[in-house]
Amino acid sequence: MVFSSLLFLFLYLPIVLILYYVCPRKWRNLLLFIVNLIFYGWGEPIFVTLMIFSTIVDYTCGYFISKYRETNKKKAKGFVVASVIINLSLLGFFKYAGFLTETLNYLPFLNIPVLKIPLPIGISFYTFQTMSYSIDVYRGDAPVQKNIITFGTYVSLFPQLIAGPIVRYKDVAYQLDHRRETLDDFTKGVCIFCVGLAKKVLIANQMGALWDNLLKNQVPNGWLGSWIGIIAYSFQIYFDFSGYSDMACGLGNMFGFEFLKNFNYPYISKSITEFWRRWHISLGTWFREYVYIPLGGNRKGVARQMLNLLIVWFLTGFWHGADFNFIFWGLYFGLLLVLEKFVLKKWLAKAPAAVQHIYALFFIIFGWVLFYFSDLNEMGAFITSMFGFGGTVISADAGALALSYLPMLLVAAFASTPVVTKLYRKIEKTKAAPALKTAFCIVVLGVSTALLVSQSYNPFLYFRF
Repeated sequence: MVFSSLLFLFLYLPIVLILYYVCPRKWRNLLLFIVNLIFYGWGEPIFVTLMIFSTIVDYTCGYFISKYRETNKKKAKGFVVASVIINLSLLGFFKYAGFLTETLNYLPFLNIPVLKIPLPIGISFYTFQTMSYSIDVYRGDAPVQKNIITFGTYVSLFPQLIAGPIVRYKDVAYQLDHRRETLDDFTKGVCIFCVGLAKKVLIANQMGALWDNLLKNQVPNGWLGSWIGIIAYSFQIYFDFSGYSDMACGLGNMFGFEFLKNFNYPYISKSITEFWRRWHISLGTWFREYVYIPLGGNRKGVARQMLNLLIVWFLTGFWHGADFNFIFWGLYFGLLLVLEKFVLKKWLAKAPAAVQHIYALFFIIFGWVLFYFSDLNEMGAFITSMFGFGGTVISADAGALALSYLPMLLVAAFASTPVVTKLYRKIEKTKAAPALKTAFCIVVLGVSTALLVSQSYNPFLYFRF
């Protein structure tokens, strides 16, 4: 992963940018389509064919949906259904077939060979994107794309291909054919990319190292050590995923695209409802528009609204991974959201802001325990340790480790708030802003490169979803 990151930063990306800007504008989508496939095939050449197949299927379905949308609604709807079924079947086969066979084997009279199928990187993201195209064309929310190369560029766009954000077709339909790259957008993109790189390499990796080290001795750590560990993981997953999203948005700016923001300081939330308006915004938006509202949303009474929420959150959890802990995690948040909406809403509104914030953080952080542990016995042991049933507050080893990482924990907490952004906006108005931006990018790139070279620890958590 480290070697691939350095190759991307210092070989692939510079070459692609040079080729892109010397290429005539009319050929740029073709160039992007080719380099996108090279990028995807870098790690998994065989799955390029799967992406091309998805592209052809949804391009074809989109064409016939547009053709029949006004004249034959039944045929148009049939092609939407075909698009959804094919996409979900591919996702289901590659991501969930092994889980299904393992689950069926719990039945005493079955002994099915467990399917071990490698998961194509990013399939959860680009499958949702291609489905959004068919649905948007059917609804009349987006124009049909008549150029298959341009459509292929959208499906395979490398900046956000493997870990999001989920880019709906209607949000970039105009940009695909009419974007205009500018120096201002390019420099903005470089700065956003460097912010994301800093989040990933300078913060997420350090928090991940703390979490991994504490996890080795989770029970002897004591309850405080366990809480420090899961807080470190909470920071890791936030800065890892939001860092990648920032890098994707920055790269998009460099190529003339504007992707919607995927995170908005979720850890400053005062409720679970607010948290999910700030965390992984593109996924929440997708499920709201293509699942929750079509199910009836909040238009069919309280009981149906509760059921719709639980369905959406079951699917949200299952989207993240083929294991029971992800289902528990999704339903956990679904139940919390139902409770907030119908029971706790008035109480939360009257509670002091600090109490609201502590309440939200407690349930968010506890939720990451469900998210992390796929082994239910390990999950139970960790939860037992968190709530002090082991009898120890914090072990000497865990305390020493936590103290050594204390500066980074404070940096992570500070960077989780909008304070840095507010400071940046003030600096941006000064004459020194260009020089400071340049210095920031050089320092981040230099320090990140040094850390990537010297350390072997560089996981991207959301690549496996």
